[in-house]
Amino acid sequence: MSEERILDLRGLKCPLPVMKTRKAMARLAPGARLVVETTDPMAAIDIPHFCNEAGHRLLARDLEAGVGRFVIEKG
Repeated sequence: MSEERILDLRGLKCPLPVMKTRKAMARLAPGARLVVETTDPMAAIDIPHFCNEAGHRLLARDLEAGVGRFVIEKG
C-alpha cells in the first residue's frame, strides 16, 4: 500500500506551487503519492511538466471550480 499525502498550495502563485511540490516530493519514498491542491492557473501546465522532467507519474488531474488537484506518484 502506497503512502499518500496532501499538499495544500491554494493561494500561492507561480513559481511557488512547483517549488513546494518539488520539495515535498524529495521527502517521499518511491511509489508514494502526493495530492497537490492549487488555485494557480499555471499549475495546469507547470505540474505536468515538472512530473515529466523529474520522472514522476501524474496519475490524475482535476481542474474544477478554480482549484487544480493533481495526484502524483514519486518515480
